[in-house]
Amino acid sequence: MSTISPTFSNSPASNDSGRSNLRTALICAGVFFGMVGVSFAAVPLYRLFCQITGYAGTTQVSEGNVNGIIDREMSVRFDATVSSALDWTVVPAKTVTDRVGEVRVVTYRATNNSDVPITGTASFNVAPSIAGAYFNKIECFCFTEQTLAPGESVEMPITFFLDPELDKVRELDTVTDITLSYTFYASDSRSS
Repeated sequence: MSTISPTFSNSPASNDSGRSNLRTALICAGVFFGMVGVSFAAVPLYRLFCQITGYAGTTQVSEGNVNGIIDREMSVRFDATVSSALDWTVVPAKTVTDRVGEVRVVTYRATNNSDVPITGTASFNVAPSIAGAYFNKIECFCFTEQTLAPGESVEMPITFFLDPELDKVRELDTVTDITLSYTFYASDSRSS
């Protein structure tokens, strides 16, 4: 009886091909996991970019105005949009006109129209968007979630100023009105 024994090739070409395939698989896996990681980091990185540059009307956070007050006056209008999933009524603050650099406090008023506690939050932007880099908030209800009891109404303050540096921006030379818009929506933790 003759037996046939399997033949294994230990040739250098066979080992190089196996290593090459393994290297290609590892590179593909690394690219895949790198892309997944970048996709998860995209939102926080974009948010950070907008906060630093004021891009897309993102406002700045400040401790206070260190650049003084100038004679130029501007009006700030306030707007509120409420998501259909949030049973709140929100009344925006009234338009204010001040000299650029003056610190101002305005309030929004929110009412929970439901019979259960609801936690909401707000996103914001400024129009024209280039003005976002010069719209500074010292305090804002938008920095934290708000929980309203059934039928509860609250005043939600914003302390802000327009940075006088905006007077040096040619694109803002003819701008006399800035609009701060909030979109209110139910947060992930819908009740307290």
